[in-house]
Amino acid sequence: MMGAIVLTHRWLGIAFCLLFAMWFATGIVMHFVPFPSLTEAERFSGLAPVDRGAERITVAEAVAASGIADATRVRLVGRGDGPVYVVSGLSRLRAVHASDGSNASVTSADVALAVARAHARQRGLEADRAAVLAHADYDQWSVPNGFDRHRPLFRVALGDAAGTEVYVSSLTGEIVLDATRSERGWNLAGSVLHWIYPTVLRRNWALWDRVVWTLSLLALIAAVLGAVLGVVQLRLREHQISSPYRGWHALHHIIGLIATTFVLTWVFSGWLSMDHGRLFSRGQLSPAEVSVMNALPDWKTAASLDRKPVSSSAREVEWFALSGAVYRRERIGFDKQVLVRPDDREAGVFSAQEVESLVTRFGAGCGAPSVLAIADDYPAQSAVQGAPVYRSRCGDLWFDIDGADGSVLQRLDASRRAYRWLYSALHTLDFPILMAHPHLRDILIVGLCVLGLVFSITGIVIGWRRLRRSL
Repeated sequence: MMGAIVLTHRWLGIAFCLLFAMWFATGIVMHFVPFPSLTEAERFSGLAPVDRGAERITVAEAVAASGIADATRVRLVGRGDGPVYVVSGLSRLRAVHASDGSNASVTSADVALAVARAHARQRGLEADRAAVLAHADYDQWSVPNGFDRHRPLFRVALGDAAGTEVYVSSLTGEIVLDATRSERGWNLAGSVLHWIYPTVLRRNWALWDRVVWTLSLLALIAAVLGAVLGVVQLRLREHQISSPYRGWHALHHIIGLIATTFVLTWVFSGWLSMDHGRLFSRGQLSPAEVSVMNALPDWKTAASLDRKPVSSSAREVEWFALSGAVYRRERIGFDKQVLVRPDDREAGVFSAQEVESLVTRFGAGCGAPSVLAIADDYPAQSAVQGAPVYRSRCGDLWFDIDGADGSVLQRLDASRRAYRWLYSALHTLDFPILMAHPHLRDILIVGLCVLGLVFSITGIVIGWRRLRRSL
């Protein structure tokens, strides 16, 4: 048995020592430079105020013009070529011109360029030398599945000093992603390597998922076998614990023992990042819960909301269905909105009573919702800064509801709560006590990753020497 363990660990170690080193090194980069994305603050700051004086069709007419029968949300946004309604359904979305309901998808590079320039001006970015670089379904930074409903994308270089590139949805004409030169460079040395994320592989999600899951599992097996050997091979000499090895082998053995807990938990949690429902629940609403959340309204009932004047400060107006009723909200600031109820009453956010009325539709036994603390063990945050998140416990099932728009931010059953600790906490050290002391967390993450990198380098040296003797 020990012979088999030694042999398996040796050759798995040779096969994966470079991968281990890469994971630890790129983990440091990823901690400080995340994968490029358009943050909500960036998206909102790029919106122009809604033109209140422009002639526009009603929301019901916009939904009808879109052809989306299961529409649950409609947004009115300004665009370089005029205001548009963006109609969202369960599986697709479409933009129509607010003036006449005609198709507002972007097929022209000139329109995409105008949209990008208007967005840049609102954010105070230089765009005089902006140019369209590509019109494609995928590139290295737009491979995540969240962009599928917007493909193909126009990639526009703003020509500013930061080398900013923005991506324009061909379906809605909205900016959905941005990336600076620095972000792209650091991520080539970070996320792209860490996640094994080359475009040719990642564009096929199912293949990428199987490849990375399998590699992570084999790496975990190698680490577990190494931990077993590390303990078994310890020697007790003159009341002192020592290693039977010398040179690089001894260094690998000693550092491995020191780093065993971290290496095992980090590789294990990294493997769990690819779980995707294999062992743990995915936190998705059940079909019955989806039917409650997406009960289709009669959009004609939004007529009274249409007649209500839009604030001169509104940068985005959204109509959405909640439990079959239509609400309207105006985003007038990153941290401020006006919510208009079906009876025309206004408020900033949903009340706890309104959230309770929604959640009780999911099933019996749901308790009164409470406002989620910022430092909660299972954190969730509204897209509107400062808006409350309500948690309602329905027995062992928890729902976190966004007080800004009534959407479900998290569905936490026992499996999902366990996953939060076994994956997120172990892999990113986002324990509440460490999140309250970010500098200490930075030091721990960098220090542990450096320790893992040094350990991996000793494995590389040993593996290279073994290969040279075998050739």
